[in-house]
Amino acid sequence: MYFAGVDGGGSKTIAIIADHYGKVLGSAVTGCGNHQIIGVQAAVLNIRGALFGALAQAGIAMDQLDFVQFGLAGADRSIDMDRLSPEISRQLDLRSWNMVCDTLEGLRVGSRDNTGVVLVCGSNTNAAGRNRLGQTVQVGGFDTLFGDRAGGFYLAAQALGRAVRCWEGREPYSDLVERIPLRLGFTSFREMLNRYLDDEITAAPLELSLIVHESADSGDWLSRQLLADMGRELGISASAVIRKLGGFEEEAVPVILTGSILQSGRNPLLLDALLQEVKAEHPLCTLVIPELPPVFGAVMLAMDRLGLPVTPAMIENFKRDGGNRK
Repeated sequence: MYFAGVDGGGSKTIAIIADHYGKVLGSAVTGCGNHQIIGVQAAVLNIRGALFGALAQAGIAMDQLDFVQFGLAGADRSIDMDRLSPEISRQLDLRSWNMVCDTLEGLRVGSRDNTGVVLVCGSNTNAAGRNRLGQTVQVGGFDTLFGDRAGGFYLAAQALGRAVRCWEGREPYSDLVERIPLRLGFTSFREMLNRYLDDEITAAPLELSLIVHESADSGDWLSRQLLADMGRELGISASAVIRKLGGFEEEAVPVILTGSILQSGRNPLLLDALLQEVKAEHPLCTLVIPELPPVFGAVMLAMDRLGLPVTPAMIENFKRDGGNRK
């Protein structure tokens, strides 16, 4: 049997082809797979490109796939599913497939029994959970306008806005005042600010989130504060999921961390603040950073749908054959 897992995120889309022995046969990466960012047709085109690329590497045809599981950022509500499903059907002639929000593939890859809380923090953020009754809850995931205060885009915007305040003297000096314009190719903060104002730029480059991490490692007070604040916000989201979902009384609740900032960045300031926030209300919770990228959660969900057991040997096989497919 052959099946595929497809992880469509805000920055890239990854597809993996595997067989019923748990052997990774092919993979491919394309661009953004979040329809809320680039539109439905463009997102599905990237999803299609990733899937065809993985099939080509695996040396099998589309009609040989027994099942395809999509885990897509932005697939948060039924209206998203209704918008995406017809386009997936139009662009891809699949025998059998299913679509979930990318939060659920993250939960599956980090929790053996597919229960607990999952936090996504990459370009954007989301939080969700599943209890032993199979009930699911989502908190956030709809951008800053609707209450989200985490993710790379949010961190970049905070870095730029707070750096402006520091440059103007409304806050103490921060290294970001020098680091940001230098990284973006400007000779001074004033030149950068004037260019942004003249060109009516309304969004901070995502690259600024990386600068915050670098500055925090160098001891910059503002960068450290921004990361700690984001950790607390993620902890608040995790606690909200646990309260709304219920069913975790007297249990050690796993909080699965996915997305580039959490799973790859692993800043200790952010993680410590996150853990303290959750433990204040739920002392038995534990943080879990999966060894495998979320796309393997989609692979495992595909196996679940086909009735195939995901054995420890298969997971080790995934780690060996595909653990570098971030």
